[in-house]
Amino acid sequence: MKNEPLVIKKRGEDGNRVITVRIREETLAALDKVAAEANYSRNELINLILAHGLENLEIH
Repeated sequence: MKNEPLVIKKRGEDGNRVITVRIREETLAALDKVAAEANYSRNELINLILAHGLENLEIH
């Protein structure tokens, strides 16, 4: 077996950023319930919902 180097990227170079948000407890509970039912992580689900919302947002 050939020894291959372990390549790691510096934090933040994967196109993602870590942020902090405040969210209502009932909203978080609902997110966790849907995430569990759909077999997604909370993070994956939030990103899907945000992407969908931004793509379908209308400002009047």
